[in-house]
Amino acid sequence: MVIFSASAMLFYCIALILATSRLFHADGPNRKLIMIISALGVVMHGFALSNSIFTLDGQNFSLTNVISMVNWIIAFTFTVTLPRLKVIVVLPVIYACSIISVALLWLLPPQFITHFELHPEILAHVVLSLMAYSALMIAALYALQLWMIQNKLKTKKMIMSPSMPPLMTVERQLYHLVVIGFVLLSLSLITGFVFLEDMFVEGKGHKAILSIVAWLVYGAMLWQHYTIGCRIRTAVLYSLSGAGLLSLAYFGARIVKELILN
Repeated sequence: MVIFSASAMLFYCIALILATSRLFHADGPNRKLIMIISALGVVMHGFALSNSIFTLDGQNFSLTNVISMVNWIIAFTFTVTLPRLKVIVVLPVIYACSIISVALLWLLPPQFITHFELHPEILAHVVLSLMAYSALMIAALYALQLWMIQNKLKTKKMIMSPSMPPLMTVERQLYHLVVIGFVLLSLSLITGFVFLEDMFVEGKGHKAILSIVAWLVYGAMLWQHYTIGCRIRTAVLYSLSGAGLLSLAYFGARIVKELILN
């Protein structure tokens, strides 16, 4: 566990330095080298996660494990798609968050044992929720980049670089990700209503309510985009608001319970 965690943080740190040092250089960072180094980090991160989640007592879905899993999904997605995407301005943020998530995995190992093998329908709900959250968090990163590019254009400080993609490209990819995340979130809510009997019980109801509100936010964003059009500033606010609501739904209560009260 320690070897895998330390190795993952080392490779992520190298990838972070490589991406940051030449982020706005005329030729941009060395994508191939970053992809190789970050791939090693993703692999080591995966081994560390596997050792932490799968225990003799069951599946340990503690807060730190879930946060680290989400960061692993995001890092894996960007690493695999790096050769084809121009969206690399957010890479330093992704690798920095991955380093922190691996450190938390190592330093704060609370236990939250479950037995998904006994309830495969709940596993399906959890997987859909994680995939939805990951997709919509990636969309939030795209939204941040969209906001940054627009500000540079407005202030005429745009740096023409391979690492800075066209505004319309980022906007189009943002909506693609929101559509994917919205569909996954819809399926997650449906499976929750069908399979979870305690979805609205005291102590858990806030998760369902905040998730539904986030679903409405993303639904309003897509409706506005495909009917009357959505300004970039409004799209960014929609995306960040939805991501914030989902973060509160998924992690708010567990942060208090597992990291503060314990």
